[in-house]
Amino acid sequence: MSTTMPVAPAAHARHRGATMRALLATDAGAAPLVARLALGLVLFPHGAQHALGWFGGYGFAGTLGWMTDTLGFPAPLAALAIVVELLAPIALVLGLGSRLAALGLAGLMVGAIGTHASNGFFMNWFGALPAGAEGFEYHLLVIALAAVVVLAGGGAASLDGRLARARR
Repeated sequence: MSTTMPVAPAAHARHRGATMRALLATDAGAAPLVARLALGLVLFPHGAQHALGWFGGYGFAGTLGWMTDTLGFPAPLAALAIVVELLAPIALVLGLGSRLAALGLAGLMVGAIGTHASNGFFMNWFGALPAGAEGFEYHLLVIALAAVVVLAGGGAASLDGRLARARR
C-alpha cells in the first residue's frame, strides 16, 4: 500500500510553472551578461572542434574515440559531453536556458579537472610539459564564470529574460 498521496494534475502544472519561472528568472544586470557571453564565445570553438571538426578538431567520431579509448569514458557519457560542449555555448550566447547550459559546462569542467589534475595547477605556458598537457587553472575559471550564470541567470539581453517577462 502506498503511503504517498497522489498529486493532482493542477498541482503538477503549478510546480512545472514555478520551476520554469525559477529557471528563466534573471538578474537584468551586465555582470551575468558578461559571464554568459564570455563562456559561450570562448567555449563554442572548443565544442565545434570536438563535435564538428572545425578549427582543426577531430570531429564527433574522432573525439568520441579519443574520449573512450584514451581517457576511458563510457561512450554514452562521452557522446553527451560532446553534445553539451557544442550546444551549451550556443544557448549561452542566445541567453536561452542559461542556467542549465552553464551548469552543464561546469559539470564538464569538473570532469576535465580529473583528467588534467596530474599535470598540476598551471597551464603549459612555457612548454615544459608535452603538447596538450595542461593544468586545471583554466577549468576553475570556467566553473567560476558558470557559477555566476547559474546563480544570477542570463542577465541583460537574454532570451531567458524575455521569456520570463512574457510569462508574467
